[in-house]
Amino acid sequence: MAFRRRNKSYPFFSQEFLIQNHADIVFCLVVFILIGLMFEVTAKTAFLFILPQYNTSTLTPDGEVSLYQYGWRDCVTVLFYFFIALILHAVVQEYVLDKVNRRLHLSKSKHTKFNESGQLCVFYLASSIWSLYILITEGYLSNLTSLWENYPHIHLRFQVKFFYLCQLAYWLHALPELYFQKVRKEETPRQLLYISFYLLHIGAAYLLNLTRLGLVLLFLQYLSELGFHIARLVYFTDESHNKLFKVWAAGFVSTRLFTLTLSVLVVGFGLARVENQGLDLETGNFNTLLLRMTVLLVVCLTQAWLLWRFIHFQLRRWREYRQEQAARKRVTVKQQPKLVKRDAGHHENGVIKAENGASPRPKKVKAP
Repeated sequence: MAFRRRNKSYPFFSQEFLIQNHADIVFCLVVFILIGLMFEVTAKTAFLFILPQYNTSTLTPDGEVSLYQYGWRDCVTVLFYFFIALILHAVVQEYVLDKVNRRLHLSKSKHTKFNESGQLCVFYLASSIWSLYILITEGYLSNLTSLWENYPHIHLRFQVKFFYLCQLAYWLHALPELYFQKVRKEETPRQLLYISFYLLHIGAAYLLNLTRLGLVLLFLQYLSELGFHIARLVYFTDESHNKLFKVWAAGFVSTRLFTLTLSVLVVGFGLARVENQGLDLETGNFNTLLLRMTVLLVVCLTQAWLLWRFIHFQLRRWREYRQEQAARKRVTVKQQPKLVKRDAGHHENGVIKAENGASPRPKKVKAP
């Protein structure tokens, strides 16, 4: 199964060979793990890669339900879906984005940004729909008090735990993709910071048992980012279509305000009134004043940083717009027709008079 067009062959174990064939190599590893399910000796190890671990069965009025906790074996599951994310990235790039790029004939800088927005659009769309489905089925939207009641939320349903494992796997896969996609050195620090922020917040929500609040905040963040990248894709197809950026700007500011409000409500007020106060690693309780203040500080600093980048982005676009308008005015002035100068003098009774008042000499007419 080949994901890349083989325009040129490279020596084995070379840098270019790894970049060109990394998806095929990873695909072989995934197939090798899946083949392990077919044999009884290796099936247990293969399930360790594929399925979430640490499940317990609990009797409820609706019947027997499997609930999950987290542990070190989750790293193995994240590794497997890390490989899956690399394969899906290559599939989207090869069969969708590369075909569109060949039709648009974009410049090198726009080509890179188009690929980035295309990949993130697919991920944000899938994650937004998935997180919304979980929020509705678990009843977190209909009952906001469930976001902090009965804390710590150490028992997770399968869909919640699997969602967090896939999120961690995706953002971890984005790190080697910077190398495989040959991202420019100027762009690398920005993307590394962006990826680190997601890994920090998702990992903290997962380990501190704040998964319910994290689901809501991730849904809001992904929805906002989806709007931006859709607007950027539309702008690359036709630069006159930039009205979607205004819609995204309004949604971005609303998302920041809602994120801050919900975080203060849940962490600052909700968890402060829960009966289980104190630090207990065995039960997964991290409900202390210091940790609550730390979580709020991290959330507030992140939202402030995002707002600062948003204001900087809007000012830059405004300056570019003003420069473009000034350039258009200069071109318009240059293209105006020049006035044709008339002969010196003035007309009087239909006869041209010179500046000194004398009439020009009449032109002699030759006789026939």
